[in-house]
Amino acid sequence: MKPLTNIFRKEVKELLTPAAIIPVVVMAVLFAALGGMIGGAQQEASKAPVIGLIDMDGGNYSHVVSSYISANSEITYNGTDVDVGLETVRTAGGPAVIVIEEDFTSNISSGVPGTIRVYWIMAGAGIMDSVSSSIVDAILSGAGQMLSAKMIEEGASTNSSLIMAPMVKSETTYFKQMTMDDISPSTVASVLSSQSFLIPLVVMLVILMSGSSIIGSMGMEKENKTLETLLTMPVKRRDIVLGKLAGAAVVGLLMAIVYMAGMGYYMGSLQGQSAIDMTRFGLVLDPLDYLLVGLSLFLAVLGALALCMLLGAFARDFKSSQTLTMPITFLALVPFFIMMMKDFNTLPPLGQAVIFLIPFSHPMMVMNNLMFNDYWLVIAGIAYEALFAAVTVGLSVWLFKKDMLITGWKKGSKKAFGGLLKKGR
Repeated sequence: MKPLTNIFRKEVKELLTPAAIIPVVVMAVLFAALGGMIGGAQQEASKAPVIGLIDMDGGNYSHVVSSYISANSEITYNGTDVDVGLETVRTAGGPAVIVIEEDFTSNISSGVPGTIRVYWIMAGAGIMDSVSSSIVDAILSGAGQMLSAKMIEEGASTNSSLIMAPMVKSETTYFKQMTMDDISPSTVASVLSSQSFLIPLVVMLVILMSGSSIIGSMGMEKENKTLETLLTMPVKRRDIVLGKLAGAAVVGLLMAIVYMAGMGYYMGSLQGQSAIDMTRFGLVLDPLDYLLVGLSLFLAVLGALALCMLLGAFARDFKSSQTLTMPITFLALVPFFIMMMKDFNTLPPLGQAVIFLIPFSHPMMVMNNLMFNDYWLVIAGIAYEALFAAVTVGLSVWLFKKDMLITGWKKGSKKAFGGLLKKGR
């Protein structure tokens, strides 16, 4: 029995290392955070939306519509001025101002659908940002059904098409100082998310593939004792670091291009003819914008690879190097999921600070920011990425110049590392 117990304790001790426990804990925290965000969306969906309602008609049928909307919403403005209504609702954090046109009842009575004009105030392009507008859409759909029931009860028309659809919706969306006619927030969000989906995917693929390969190669070289040979060759260690970074970047980029070719075809087939021409609203990128996108992506990949090289230096062998890829994976996954759920501008200040400090999040949101002329956030992000890449590359070069890479992490190494940090302050 004792040999079995000893083997059991040995296996548990080898498996329950900090490198194995920390990723599981971080993953649990990540899932808990995502669950909290989804729960918050469900709670928000259960609340009555704050809207403005302007009834310019005052007739029989408009009363049916306005009564239903009032019963299912929190009306924060009920006047006659659209601009005042928009400002009031925007201040209250509401999603829309609904205007019932003055000829609403007379048009329906004469066999023409009445017009409901909706002025959308779009806060962000994330999935959770469009929850409130989806609720207003559902309320308008319900109001249309109530109106149909009223017409059937009164025998108002024999036109089945009019009874089934007694009102039409005219939409205008306000988003980041832009006014977009004949388009809803959900359509804008879907188009923006589909257009900016490829860049985050490229960032994730390049970082994960090239990062895991560079950490794995460090583990293999330590396991096969080839790192000592490499460091004793008459080659500058700075060149070794830069050569490793360049090689990993090229391999990761090639693999990402292959994946992206297939993913691009897949996304194109899904979008089909539903894609909207965003050039109609001026949402296009010029050559300078594409240059900024490429620069942001390059700096993110460079910083990621240098960080992977630092992590790889702590690998004892190839097996232990596999767990060291988890921090990079989390840093790539966290902004990807958060930016999918919420727009950066609609995050709380703490969330904005966390996303900004993760260098891989900036290329994920650079396209949307450039489309809406948020250049300050783009420039600030690129400056931070450049600083992060410079620090990580500098630390990698410094680490390769030290013998601790071969002899291991000792007290002297700790003092030297602390001294370097003090110099950097």
